[in-house]
Amino acid sequence: MQGAGVEDVMTVLARVGRLFPPSNTVEAVHTKVHLNASPERVWQGMLFYEEVPGRPSALLRMFLPAPIRTQGEKTRVGATIECNYEGGYLEKRITAAEPGRFVRFDVLVQQLGVEDCISMQGGSYEIRAEEGGSEVVLTTLYRGRLRPRWLWRPLEHFLAHRLHRHILEGMRVALETSAPARDVPALSARG
Repeated sequence: MQGAGVEDVMTVLARVGRLFPPSNTVEAVHTKVHLNASPERVWQGMLFYEEVPGRPSALLRMFLPAPIRTQGEKTRVGATIECNYEGGYLEKRITAAEPGRFVRFDVLVQQLGVEDCISMQGGSYEIRAEEGGSEVVLTTLYRGRLRPRWLWRPLEHFLAHRLHRHILEGMRVALETSAPARDVPALSARG
């Protein structure tokens, strides 16, 4: 459950968001990291936000409901994934997947209580072999509703990068615990 006062912040932002028509522009946020693991191991350790063990940062908890779980096959094209949160959910459909290389998805349904501020459109995980492991690029596609866009876009991108880093750090920890620690050094983030 969101902390005290957070509902008030989200209520105010939602009221501001309702003053403006939905945006037709899809924004993209990309975060790159290097993981010292093969693309195949990264693929096997891929996590969605709702699967990351550990509590999200206070900043993420302030703007997003707490994740609970994910159900469905996240690597099968055509699969529908149910992502459950305290007080809401997302439905994602896997649109493309190639083991060890990428998975892409569209968001079909969003009921998170932030729809008047932002609507998720989709995302992807791109995995590329590189010296010493793999580069992982996590992408989020969304439509921002709050205006003026020049004011809100930087905050939205900042929060998306924080979300990505939480997910990618969860993947790093999962890889680290499934292999000798020397094989998976600390995450080095770029993006």
